[in-house]
Amino acid sequence: MIGDLIGKPGRLALEALLPGLRRERDIAFVTANGENVAGGMGLTASTAEAMFGAGVDVITSGNHIWDKREMYAQLDRDERILRPHNYGSDGVPGRGWGIYQARDGTDVAVLNFQGRTYMIPIENPFTEFDRLVDQASEPLPPTRIVDFHCELTSEKCAFGIYLDGRVSAVMGTHTHVPTADERIMPKGTAYQSDLGMVGPIHSVIGFDPATVIPRFTNGLPTRFEVGTGPVVFNACLIDVDSATGRAVAIERIQRIVEV
Repeated sequence: MIGDLIGKPGRLALEALLPGLRRERDIAFVTANGENVAGGMGLTASTAEAMFGAGVDVITSGNHIWDKREMYAQLDRDERILRPHNYGSDGVPGRGWGIYQARDGTDVAVLNFQGRTYMIPIENPFTEFDRLVDQASEPLPPTRIVDFHCELTSEKCAFGIYLDGRVSAVMGTHTHVPTADERIMPKGTAYQSDLGMVGPIHSVIGFDPATVIPRFTNGLPTRFEVGTGPVVFNACLIDVDSATGRAVAIERIQRIVEV
């Protein structure tokens, strides 16, 4: 599972590193958060295809998935692109979860949720997860991975514990800063509060400091621009027992790449 890609540098780093990683580590299935890959805000059909071409199986997202209007119809067309499930279904394009097949033949359920603290007050992710699992026409496959796009670390941690033993992994996204709390929880769920970003390392969460710092020095609005220079690639590799859905190993991955 790969963290938030930031603009063209993030996409280029993905294209440079992911094919080799899949071969070297025999990785059967890959998700990546793509909500910031199109110029730093949003996703487009062409940037999504570039991610799929690099080896991503499913693109997850968050609040910025709505930044490019062209994606509204694409979300309905392409089941490999998810938006947070708890936006509901009343007039909202796309879907928040799906079942896919890994390269080794394993069925994998991918679920995308968004937090609510300091974010738009959408449906409750805790109760929406319960409703999804309880009302599914058929049980989800044992291998279930969750991208929880959320601002607050405590909300992420609470969600991870709430889902422990019910999913294979809960990985946080949104803050662009990787956390060092990766672990397998008591009931077998792999957890990390935030995967971090795939974006310029000498930046403010992926963006050019010159376009961000004025927000803090004088409060005037600025147009954020994606940063430049070496890119940090943050991801997490999770080994799952496909028979039980329990995580058996977790490894945080960080690479630096020139693009």
